[in-house]
Amino acid sequence: MLRWEDRLDAVHDARRRPQIATRTIVRAVVVMFLSRRGSLNALEQTKPSSFWRGWLGQAMPSADSIGRICGLMDVADVRALSHQVYSRLKRMKALEPPGHGLMEAVVDGHETTASRRRCCPECCQRILHTQAGDVVEYYHRYAVLRLVGQGLSLMLDAEPVRPGEDELAASRRLVERALEMYPRAFDVVAGDALYANTEWFKFIIAQGKHALAVLKDNRPNLVQDARILFEVLPASMDESIGHLRRRCWDSDGFTSWPEMATQVRVVRSLETRTVRRQLDKREEELTSDWLWVTTLPKPRASTQAVVHMGHDRWTIENQGFNELVNRWHADHVYKHQPTALLVFFLFALLCLNVFIAFYCRNLKPAVRRLVSMLHMAQLIAAELYTAIRDGPSRAPT
Repeated sequence: MLRWEDRLDAVHDARRRPQIATRTIVRAVVVMFLSRRGSLNALEQTKPSSFWRGWLGQAMPSADSIGRICGLMDVADVRALSHQVYSRLKRMKALEPPGHGLMEAVVDGHETTASRRRCCPECCQRILHTQAGDVVEYYHRYAVLRLVGQGLSLMLDAEPVRPGEDELAASRRLVERALEMYPRAFDVVAGDALYANTEWFKFIIAQGKHALAVLKDNRPNLVQDARILFEVLPASMDESIGHLRRRCWDSDGFTSWPEMATQVRVVRSLETRTVRRQLDKREEELTSDWLWVTTLPKPRASTQAVVHMGHDRWTIENQGFNELVNRWHADHVYKHQPTALLVFFLFALLCLNVFIAFYCRNLKPAVRRLVSMLHMAQLIAAELYTAIRDGPSRAPT
């Protein structure tokens, strides 16, 4: 359905006379993530499986070869794989906007690795104050873009944060490339409080898109004026959904962000949720108070739409980073080399998208009610091991 296998064979690398075809490495890495092996050495132990002859047309390369060649791959070719998946899903009407009609792109930062001993030329650095004195920690961080749709969302792309720059600089390059590759994929770019930034909002407006960000104390004048106004304004929306009650206030025309030179809109959502504690079975009310600032005009997006988009920003954490780290081993250092780290992370995003699309679109609802995503992943891994005839490969020393 996605027709992505042919695109796998279009990835190139910088070698002039390769003895191992790039397609072989790409297909091995894809299987590693889809079967959630977690490391190149764990993948190498499945080498005796007859699966590899059918999938690769040859024996599986060594873990060292896979890591080395991934460090030479053309990153643009790897990103084109995600674009192929997006294009197919879009043609199949699988990527539809939510009820409010706006597609949202969520941008956020994610740190994949940190070490006090190992570093590479593209490692960022920070000083940690410890009891033993100050130490330098090296780390890699990416700005990541997620497309939020109705029922199906995709991790579109990632951009590394370079040494000496902040997350916003990497996010700007990320959005610029996304607008070239996916010019009509989204209408709104959302982020956390870091993105309630003057230059960021101006940049998003200049691209013909709308910006939305969590509003916190980094904009004290705007927060203060909004809270004072919302104390006297009546709520514009009051709804109850199960154990959640939500009261919202919505006002535009704020000039308390003078650097913007344009008026902005602020939406507040006061939410009360009733939870039953497992220990003593008592019910307790939890209250959260949300503020968002946006350039979306009221005729384009209702109060409810802004609130939903503000909360949908969390999907990049809950269904994105948490899933990638805990289930897909995306933070594992497969090879500590800048290009290899990015290539492996992009393959993790790609395989997550393909797996979610397969589970949500290919499996019947009756099957999904019986079979979890984790169980499907275990079935994929079982295909590797049931095809091993001569016993497992010797563990690496």
